[in-house]
Amino acid sequence: MVVKSRVLRSATNGELHSSVTPEEKPKRAKVATRGRKNVKAAAVKGDAEEPSPSPQRRTSARIQIKQLADKELLVRQRVEILDETDSPSKRKKKNGPVRSKRNTKSKDKAVEDKAVAVPVSNDVTKSKDGGASEPMEVCALEKSTTADEGGPANVVEKSDHAKVKETLRLFNKYYLHFVQEEEQRCKKAEVAQKVSKGSKSKKAAPEEDTKSKRKRPDLKAITKMMEANEILNPEKRIGDIPGISIGHRFYSRAEMVAVGFHSHWLNGIDYMGMSYSKMVIQYWAEKGISGFTVFKFRLRRIEGQSLLTTNQVQFVYGRVPKSVSEIRGLVCEDITGSQEDIPIPATNLVDDPPVAPTGFTYCKSIKVGHGVKLPSNANGCDCSGSCISSRTCSCAKLNGLDFPYVHRDGGRLIEAKDVVYECGPNCGCGPGCVNRTSQRGIKYRLEVFRTPKKGWAVRSWDFIPSGAPVCEYTGILSRTDDLDHVSENNYIFDIDCLQTIRGFGGRMRRSRDASLPANNSVDGIDDQRSESVPEFCVDACSTGNIARFINHSCEPNLFVQCVLSSHHDIKLARVVLFAAENIPPLQELTYDYGYALDSVYGSDGKIKQMPCFCGATECRKRLF
Repeated sequence: MVVKSRVLRSATNGELHSSVTPEEKPKRAKVATRGRKNVKAAAVKGDAEEPSPSPQRRTSARIQIKQLADKELLVRQRVEILDETDSPSKRKKKNGPVRSKRNTKSKDKAVEDKAVAVPVSNDVTKSKDGGASEPMEVCALEKSTTADEGGPANVVEKSDHAKVKETLRLFNKYYLHFVQEEEQRCKKAEVAQKVSKGSKSKKAAPEEDTKSKRKRPDLKAITKMMEANEILNPEKRIGDIPGISIGHRFYSRAEMVAVGFHSHWLNGIDYMGMSYSKMVIQYWAEKGISGFTVFKFRLRRIEGQSLLTTNQVQFVYGRVPKSVSEIRGLVCEDITGSQEDIPIPATNLVDDPPVAPTGFTYCKSIKVGHGVKLPSNANGCDCSGSCISSRTCSCAKLNGLDFPYVHRDGGRLIEAKDVVYECGPNCGCGPGCVNRTSQRGIKYRLEVFRTPKKGWAVRSWDFIPSGAPVCEYTGILSRTDDLDHVSENNYIFDIDCLQTIRGFGGRMRRSRDASLPANNSVDGIDDQRSESVPEFCVDACSTGNIARFINHSCEPNLFVQCVLSSHHDIKLARVVLFAAENIPPLQELTYDYGYALDSVYGSDGKIKQMPCFCGATECRKRLF
C-alpha cells in the first residue's frame, strides 16, 4: 500500500494526487491486508511445489493482521524519510494544477495495477525487520514512469471538440441502458398490478415498491459517470468550455453536467463556492426581460486582457421550412415517387440552372441480383402481440439475453453491436414489437440538397435522437466478384459484418453480446477469404434509396449497423444507418465510409486518391 503512494508521487513529478485521509486509512489498510494475504498464499503455494529449507511458523489470522499493520507503519515511516532526501523539485507544493479526473483515473489505475502486481514477483522479498525491501520500490518506480508516459510517443491527443462529442455519446449510451432498466421495471409493476387485481386476496403492492419503479435515467447516467470519473470538466471554471462553441445545443441538463458546462442539474441552478470570491468584484440582482430575477457578476479583469468586443453570431443551420412551398431552390418535390410514407424533396441552390438528382431508380427495399439466393426464413420467437420478456423470447437470447432497443422515441438502439437480431416473418409478435424498430421505414422528414464541393447531401428537418434508425442502405444485392468496374463505382457498400466481428482491416470491434448460430461460426470460416473482400455487397449506383446520397465525414453523426431479421446469415445482413448522437435539425447526415488510406487501386493497378471535403475538425484530408 505504501508502494502505491510512492508510485503516485514519482509518476506525477512530486505532486501527490492520492493522499490518505484519516477516514480512508481503515479502508485502505483493510484492502492492503487482503492483498498481503493473497501474496502470502501465493508464497505458500510456491513452497508446496518447491520445498523450503526451513518450515514456516503458523500463526492466527488476528496476529497476522497486527503484524502486517505494524510492518505497514514501519514502511510508511521509511518512505517519509526517503521523501525528505528527495530534491526540492520533487518536493513541490501539493496544491499544484488539478488534473482532469478522466486523465487521472486511467493513469492512476494503470499505476495501481502495476504496483499491486509487483509483490507477487519472486524477486521481491521482505527485509529482516519486516518492511519492504528496496527492489520492490525500484521496480514499481520504473513501471510507474512507463505508465505515466501514456504509451507510444506518436499517439495524437484528441481535440477538445472530439472529447466533448465522445463524452456526450458515452452519456447517451448510459442513458439508454437505464431507460431500458426503467421500462423493464415499469412493465413488471404493471404485470404485478394486474395480478393483484385479478387475485382474490386484496393485498395491494407495497407503496415503496411502487415508487421504486419510477426512476430518472438521465440522473442515473450522470451519477454513473461521476462515480467512474468520466465527467469531462469536473472542476468549476469561469469562461468558455473547450470544445463547446456558441450555438451548441444541449438536450438535457444532465448532458451539460457530463461535459462540465454545469455542475448541477437541479432546475438549471449552478453555484460557486467562496473560494472563487477573489475573481468577483461585485454581484447584484435585477429583473430580467421576462420578469424573473437575474443575478449578475462583475469579474476581475486579467492583467493584459484586451477590451471587450462583440462578434456577430452566425446561426449555422437556418430555419426549418413548414411546408414544401417554403423551400428555396426546390427541384423535386419527392424523389421517392411516393414510395416512402414521408416525401423527400430535393433542393439545389448551387447549380445554374438548378437540376434535380438523376441517373438512378428509387427503391425502398433490397433487390436481389443475379446469382444470389437468399436463405430461408429463420425460426421465430413464440411471443404474442409484442415481445416483452427477454428471458422467454428466442430473438432476445440471440442478442445476449436482452433486447437491443428501447421503446423511447419510437425505438432507439442502445449501443452499436456486431450484429442485431430482430424479429422476423416467422415470429409471433406484430409490427409494433420493439425488436422490429429498423423495419418501420423512414420516419423523419429528410431532404436531399446540393453542396458546392461534395455533390448531393442529406439533412433532416426533425431532431433525431441518438440510437434512432435513420434509413437502410438499399440497392441491388450482388456478389462482389460479379461486379465490373468496381473502382469507378462509388455507390457499392460491402456487407462486412463478418470482418467487423473479427476486427479485420482496422475495423473497430463492437459489443460482443450477440451470439452466432452454428452455421455462422466465425472460427469455421476461412481467414484468408474473410480478410480479403466481403462476399456480398449492395450496389446503389443505378438503383437505391436516400442512403446513396449520404456523404462521408471523418467525424460522422451516423454509424453503420448490420441487422438480421428474416434470416440469420451474417454475410447477407441488412445495412442500417443509426444516429450516433443527438442530431439537430438541418445538420447534414454523414457516416464514415471506412476507407483506409492507399487502399483503393485503379484499373491500371496504381493507388487512387480522393480528397475529403467533410470540413471536420480532425479531417484526414483524404477519403482514400
